[in-house]
Amino acid sequence: MAAALMVALAGTVLLNAPPPPPPPSGAVASGAPAPDTATRAVAGAPGGAATPAAFSGKAFDTCEAPSLAVMRAWRGSPYGAVGIYFGGRGRGCPVQKELTPAWVASAHAMGWRLLPLFVGSQAPCVDSLAKRKYAIGGNPTSQGTKEGGDAVRAASALGIGTGSPLYLDIEAYRRGDTACAATTLSFVRAWNKEVRRLGYLPGFYSSADTGVRDMEAQRRAGTKDLPDVMWFARWRGQPALLTESVLHPEAWTPHARIHQYAGNVTETYGGHTVAIDRNAMDAPVARVTAPARFAARVPVPLSFAGSRRP
Repeated sequence: MAAALMVALAGTVLLNAPPPPPPPSGAVASGAPAPDTATRAVAGAPGGAATPAAFSGKAFDTCEAPSLAVMRAWRGSPYGAVGIYFGGRGRGCPVQKELTPAWVASAHAMGWRLLPLFVGSQAPCVDSLAKRKYAIGGNPTSQGTKEGGDAVRAASALGIGTGSPLYLDIEAYRRGDTACAATTLSFVRAWNKEVRRLGYLPGFYSSADTGVRDMEAQRRAGTKDLPDVMWFARWRGQPALLTESVLHPEAWTPHARIHQYAGNVTETYGGHTVAIDRNAMDAPVARVTAPARFAARVPVPLSFAGSRRP
């Protein structure tokens, strides 16, 4: 980071109804990062699927999944969750040579919580020149349905089980282009509906000033088939999980928000440097179904062994 309440996250905003009561006192404090490494169950997984867990803390995402040696070393970082670009024709790093079922099982066994990101077709008026070749076509509903199915199959093949959130990445697009926004909305709603039908939770990532602003307007209008979880990008250097200006303070709360608050930064832990985006979150994470026995054995660097987090 919904319309069909029987599959919505319990505690998330009811997107086709008035906003719910304020978040409970245990929710993340406004303007501050979520408490580190707190994980709890979230009720209401779709279609009777296993209950997902919500993670509160810091997360990072990076274009290509790092090696397991890097993931082991980075257990000494402030981060407890990682965004993985697991599918979609619009991914900036489509090869993902490290991202296998064994990687997923191994990273999860280390204690990492996973945020699966799907970068499929993009808004016809997407800002990025590199993404324009992936523009949504003339039938956004059928295309969204197809890509929703593609996302579920790709996640399942990696050992990411039902009840998991799958985050649809829609990059920033031209603000004020109503035809483009309508096409994008049709695609997103169809993607959400198919992902939800197949037993997963549809999440949504976008720029706060374009995709997220438009989703909030649709929530206020009572539109159905909107995302269960909201992941908004606004790079101001500091987390503002519950104080984002384009979202109602109670929308997508509790346990249904991620704020990407800084991007294209480099950090080093355990001798390994990675270019990342920084996130604060209180939101669902993947259910990993790949057997732990398939997890790869990764040696701990001797220089790092003494400071490794459990």
